[in-house]
Amino acid sequence: MKLLVVVGTRPEAIKMAPVIRALRAEPGARVVVCATAQHRQMLDQVFRLFEIVPDVDLDLMRPDQTPNALAGRVFASLDPVLAAETPEWLLVQGDTTTAMAAAIAAFHRRIRVGHVEAGLRTGDFQHPFPEEMNRRVVDLVSEGNFVPTRRAARALAAEGVGAEKIHLTGNTVVDALLEIAAREGDAPEEDLVLITAHRRESFGAPLEAVVRAIGRLARSFPQTRFVHVTHPNPNVGPVVRRNEGLPNVTLVEPLDYLELVRLMRRARLILTDSGGIQEEAPTFHKPVLVLREKTERPEGVEAGLAKLVGTDEERIVAEASALLSDPGARRRMAGDNPYGDGRASARIAAILMGRDFEPFEPPVEAAHVAR
Repeated sequence: MKLLVVVGTRPEAIKMAPVIRALRAEPGARVVVCATAQHRQMLDQVFRLFEIVPDVDLDLMRPDQTPNALAGRVFASLDPVLAAETPEWLLVQGDTTTAMAAAIAAFHRRIRVGHVEAGLRTGDFQHPFPEEMNRRVVDLVSEGNFVPTRRAARALAAEGVGAEKIHLTGNTVVDALLEIAAREGDAPEEDLVLITAHRRESFGAPLEAVVRAIGRLARSFPQTRFVHVTHPNPNVGPVVRRNEGLPNVTLVEPLDYLELVRLMRRARLILTDSGGIQEEAPTFHKPVLVLREKTERPEGVEAGLAKLVGTDEERIVAEASALLSDPGARRRMAGDNPYGDGRASARIAAILMGRDFEPFEPPVEAAHVAR
């Protein structure tokens, strides 16, 4: 069986790396990896970390690219690859422009689409934008929907997706994370707050409010180190740099995945709008304040492992101050990871190869009860 795996960004590569490895261990599988390079440098970092060499590299990234321009390049460049390789399955991950365009291109060629991390929903096409639309399109054309949680499975069922197309696997990011953590050994906690914020819907006033909140927190907690990871998008860097004069605020360029994992493990608190970090932080028992109005990953919020604070300056300051001041409050935001158990990739490989598999059993999905 030939499978074409298409990845474009760092999160896609992180979450697909263990899938690629699991499939390549299957005697009957031939795996072809195609990189669109939607994010060139950040994608290459992950390939090196997981020792993946793309078989096809489309090299499509352009400075300050728009989703429409990128989608057009994916359609035009990927179609000849599909025609030449004629895979039985095309696999994509998540909700990027790469995933959406590749899935449609495969559908046009009558190639079966497998969607890793299917079924995530906020119910609002503007939050996150354009990811909510992208993932819905991919799910619409997918024959295999590999969902991370029961909620995601229910969302697809409610949209009319047949049960035979829905497979509860857990999230492959936990597989990747556990592999990296095993390489690194122990990592003692520090008085450190990790911040990442880069989503398109936060550009402008929302991101400015986040940056102001970070500045206020840094002044209120001068002994705490605030590490704010910038982003190559020109709408992010200039805003974030407004805090660079504060002595306990460190602005760092985009980190490779290994360095980011190291910071997550050492952090006392994480503020982020990243979907991946929402899934990763529970593995290390780190409390998360989600800098978004809505999240397609509510399981962590419901389990009490994360709080949705949006981009409201006052709320960010209040919630972060409470957690930094109270170790007990931070401990109450620790629990089992509801997103995966480290075996999602093996389950996906078994499904694609036609073998039986044991579905992921998430922790009980219930509202958090204060400990």
